[in-house]
Amino acid sequence: MVNVYDENGRVIAMVKANNNLDWWDGSNYTCGSTGRHKGLTRLKTGEYVLIHGTQWQGERDWAEIITPEQALQEILKSGNMELLEEERFSELKALYEKTIIQEEEVPQK
Repeated sequence: MVNVYDENGRVIAMVKANNNLDWWDGSNYTCGSTGRHKGLTRLKTGEYVLIHGTQWQGERDWAEIITPEQALQEILKSGNMELLEEERFSELKALYEKTIIQEEEVPQK
């Protein structure tokens, strides 16, 4: 389990560790930083939690509450768009459809 901290450093929740924001770089699953991983989950309260995982000795995994906008950005940056199809992230899918500008389709000649 990973502690979820508030802005005052208090533990306010505990979540299961995951790395569903990582991607394959050809050698390892990563979030863009060696030995570090990211995951996203949602609490029963509806709040989104960003999980920071580490493989570094002497460091511990930790997590923080983030806004829906931040959660969507984390998914977009990871490229793991399939997360938007999960029921628990349906609010983020709606936010994506509402706020992210889509490319104009060009008619085929």
